[in-house]
Amino acid sequence: MGRFYRDYADFLAEHFPDRKMQKLTVDAGFSCPNRDGTLSTGGCAYCNNNSFSPGSHSGRNLTPLSLQIEESKHFFRRKYPKMRYLAYFQSYTNTHGDLSRLLSLYDEALDTEGIDGIVIGTRPDCLPDTLIDALAKRRHEGRWIMIEIGAESSHDETLRRVNRCHTWQATVDATTQLQHAGLPVGLHLIMGLPGEDHDMMMETVEKTTLLHPDTVKFHQLQIIKGSALAREWESGCHFDLFTPESYLPLCREIISIMNKLSPHTAIERFTSQSPDELLLAPRWGLKNYQFVNLLHNLLAHS
Repeated sequence: MGRFYRDYADFLAEHFPDRKMQKLTVDAGFSCPNRDGTLSTGGCAYCNNNSFSPGSHSGRNLTPLSLQIEESKHFFRRKYPKMRYLAYFQSYTNTHGDLSRLLSLYDEALDTEGIDGIVIGTRPDCLPDTLIDALAKRRHEGRWIMIEIGAESSHDETLRRVNRCHTWQATVDATTQLQHAGLPVGLHLIMGLPGEDHDMMMETVEKTTLLHPDTVKFHQLQIIKGSALAREWESGCHFDLFTPESYLPLCREIISIMNKLSPHTAIERFTSQSPDELLLAPRWGLKNYQFVNLLHNLLAHS
């Protein structure tokens, strides 16, 4: 275990004890039910809607998955020739589509040389029983598959405020069902969403931790150009955005809660840094590893 908490390296080492692993992000051309009209067309309030094509990705000239993976492997192979990889289906909702197409894409990635597993990013309300059963079957056959769910908050009023179009109960149900199917589960949370105070954020952390997911990702709210929140921000709406100085003690408290309630859950990250050309605020001027160093220094002297 890491010095202060179980981290993502600990998690990977447990599942792949004899090798070093690296995630490779792939774009399979998925859409999102919160954009294509299945649930909504507005998208989540914090997302940059203008950076995506409306509706589905049909018509985009996507590079085949195997070629995307080979290009990414080439980048890492120069420095880490023995590295093995996980294909990470990250963009949009990667379980939203026809079942046969979904499984074909997952299998294509799993069958690519050097790939030892896949991570599928999705929403809690886009995991039908037929898909979970098919993934569980592959998992039982020895294929390594993990599901990463965007939960964001445990407060339904917040989820409505940011147009998530799902409830916290959907996250609870999806997490429980995936765990029963034997599939590793990661949850993603955003700290500082509009209307949330400290107690609400800590309640989300506690409720999430009590689900005992395999991993959790956190990041601070960012105002991204082209998003609904950006339009509010530019019109004068105030958001309580974190500074490094205000976010560090929050992360310390998160670690304390998780170590107490679910020490087996790994923390994959605490922050995210959007591309400079898209980020309006907050501008910290810190790399993710620099923030982690500050956090570890705080923990060492606490």
